Amino acid sequence: MKKILIVRLITFMVLTFMVLSVAGLVFASDFPSKPIKLIVPWAPGGGTDTLARALAKFGKKHFGVPIVVQNIEGGMGAIALQRVKASKPTGYELVVASGYVGWMDKIRQFPVNFDDFTKIMSLNRDPAALTVAADAPWDTIEEFIEYAKKHPGEITIGHSGEGLVWHIAAASIADYFDLEFTYVPYNGAAPAIAAVMGGQIDAVTVSGAEVASQVMAGKLKCLGIMGAKRLEPLPNVPTFKELGYDIEVYTYRGLVGPKGIPEERVKKLYEGFTKIMQEEEFIKTMKNLGLGIYCLGPEEFSKFIEKQSAQALKSLKRLGLIK
Repeated sequence: MKKILIVRLITFMVLTFMVLSVAGLVFASDFPSKPIKLIVPWAPGGGTDTLARALAKFGKKHFGVPIVVQNIEGGMGAIALQRVKASKPTGYELVVASGYVGWMDKIRQFPVNFDDFTKIMSLNRDPAALTVAADAPWDTIEEFIEYAKKHPGEITIGHSGEGLVWHIAAASIADYFDLEFTYVPYNGAAPAIAAVMGGQIDAVTVSGAEVASQVMAGKLKCLGIMGAKRLEPLPNVPTFKELGYDIEVYTYRGLVGPKGIPEERVKKLYEGFTKIMQEEEFIKTMKNLGLGIYCLGPEEFSKFIEKQSAQALKSLKRLGLIK
């Protein structure tokens, strides 16, 4: 009798294991079965927000479910990142993160680091641009630099937050030409752009893509692009390099989620978003906005962030933000 019970128990356990295994496979293959949420840590209207909404447009086609964009501002991106870090690693809630997450905890008590997240992929790379108000007295980089040399500390430059890449971009100009600026932080690129348009500050060093529409509308003047080549929507704006100034500063954006997202789901997310980035309309939208497409898988993205963080730390030391 005991032997019969033992055999029945073992049989039951084996069958249960098989059922759970099959259920697990079905569960994995069903992903995604509900909307995927993309969290943007900045105000609407900036480059990160624009990128997220361009991706969301094709969610239904390539994932079978909608992609929902939600802006959660504050704490230089920390509030949004903390929320995603604390969420369940299901793959349904991701954040469009910039490279600064790789070094922000080195300059302040920032509660997150890239090590806290599952890396999905990189999305794009954009060069910084030096931009001023439409009625500013400078029409060229040379005129701007000449004035700055004669008026140390007088020019105010806005950026998206202390220690972030656009702050580093402004500091790179100061370092290269031996200038002094007064830096003004904002909670994202969009408020900084609004400030220069409103006359509260003299200039901004955000991406060319983020100012392109205002420049084309005659509301701003872009003096120079801090990248390897000119931007398509701003063909008349020279790069610093072509004028003989060896300055290149880029921002990088990628998708990350809470630590522990299953590998199979990471693969599905990477494959789905890669297909979106190959859509002709998506490519055209990015090109028209001046947003550069830069697609890397999880492992390549992780290595890339490590390299960029090391370079950023050198600039932060020059700024005196870290020892």
